[in-house]
Amino acid sequence: MDNLEAYFPFFLVCLISTILVWVFLKPTRPKSHIPPTPFALPIIGHLHLLSPIPHQAFYKLSSRYGPIFRVFLGSKPCFVVCSPEIAKEILKTNENVFVDRATNSTADYIGYGSKGLVFSPYGPYWKFMKKLVMSKLLNGQTLDMLSSVRHQEINGFISSISKSAKVGEAMDLGNEMMKLTNNVISIMLMGERCTDMEEGADNVMKLVADLVQAAGNFNLSDYIWLFESLDLQGLGKKVKKLRARFDVMIERIITEHEEARKHGGEMKDLLHILLDIQQDESMEIKLSRENIKAFILDIFAAATDTTASTIEWGLSELINHPNIMKKAREEIHQAVGENRLLQESDIPNLPYLQAIVKETLRLHPGAPVIARQSTEDSTVVGYHIPAKTHIFINVWALGRDPNHWENPHEFRPERFQEKENELDVRGQHFHMLPFGSGRRMCPGISLAKFMVHTTLGTMIQCFDWKAGKDGNLPRVDMKEGFGLTLTRANHLVCVPVARVDPIPFSM
Repeated sequence: MDNLEAYFPFFLVCLISTILVWVFLKPTRPKSHIPPTPFALPIIGHLHLLSPIPHQAFYKLSSRYGPIFRVFLGSKPCFVVCSPEIAKEILKTNENVFVDRATNSTADYIGYGSKGLVFSPYGPYWKFMKKLVMSKLLNGQTLDMLSSVRHQEINGFISSISKSAKVGEAMDLGNEMMKLTNNVISIMLMGERCTDMEEGADNVMKLVADLVQAAGNFNLSDYIWLFESLDLQGLGKKVKKLRARFDVMIERIITEHEEARKHGGEMKDLLHILLDIQQDESMEIKLSRENIKAFILDIFAAATDTTASTIEWGLSELINHPNIMKKAREEIHQAVGENRLLQESDIPNLPYLQAIVKETLRLHPGAPVIARQSTEDSTVVGYHIPAKTHIFINVWALGRDPNHWENPHEFRPERFQEKENELDVRGQHFHMLPFGSGRRMCPGISLAKFMVHTTLGTMIQCFDWKAGKDGNLPRVDMKEGFGLTLTRANHLVCVPVARVDPIPFSM
């Protein structure tokens, strides 16, 4: 015991020395390799900073913490990007590292275990599905084959507006545009209009809207480890009911297609093409029934809400800028006249209408945030990003970057007619990414452009628009709503006034 006491000071010195050496010489990552981070609260992290609308909150935070910063959603670290230059480094320079979409347990369940195209991880199956989409399902030939669907549905939409105009009745254009886009997509996908389905148009529309909303809801169980095994918000229970309802509807439609095929009936829709692919023994990957269901849900979710919202935002901006509306109408009158309705084939001859749509997408991108996940450790602009980190690229902020846009908050389509702004929306110009960029870019760009240009163009051509239920509001409010897609906080309600009567429909 006496010997141990004699050596105690020596042991103490050795222990302290070892600790000091470990502290000062251990391989550490300099603080400069960690981006700026706001003060976080215990357990919830930075969730309190993201309300009421996350993309707007990210934009405000970037003015203080810079173009890239870190936030904690509960206990999970995430990176937020609000700069075109850094977005390019992630989506192009380091695309192989950030090629997976960030997802959550709710979206994964709704998508049949991410068996569609949108959320499936990058790999052989995703490559197979992307190839099918681009070569068979949404290629130019298929879109041309189904052009009559879009033509007839837009004609029906304009006809319903004309009826309201004759009696001076206000229209909830947000709701009507959702009906239009749901009908177009459902006919193209399954050969059946939402308004003709057994489930009823309103029920189908609400089901799809509820599924999209549920997929975008913040699930505490995904981000706060304390609640990992709990369903505190009831989201798990809710999505099981929603997907079960969707499954019943889509199962009925698939079975009807299969029965029709047995008896030689050939339906010209995307489901028919998918069933052909499923039965093709030469395909390198066999499509399951759940793959088909997940893909149909992907198209419904991605193409209906975003397209309807873009048209609604575009018309809202035009009502608030009557001089721009007048200029667009004059262009349509010169290129198309008033003896026929504007058609998809007229779009190349309407550069100002194209500029209006681009400016709408710049200020009101359908998907305001691109969410990706890193597949391995990487370095971006000097900052270390660990594997499996969520990256949020704020598309809404990119379109408002003052380093790339003069008077960025102003709605001015003329900027796209200036030589220095000759850009498209196909992901090559990183200060404007309404459809994303790279391999994960939205494959439905051509379809969306057909729908938005033609619908908005015919609404400009045929009607004047008075805002409000009584048509007496001086302007339209531009408040944004919350969700995966950039919707208006309040639906656009207007009284249409006919400019062309009768409507010159063409078959």
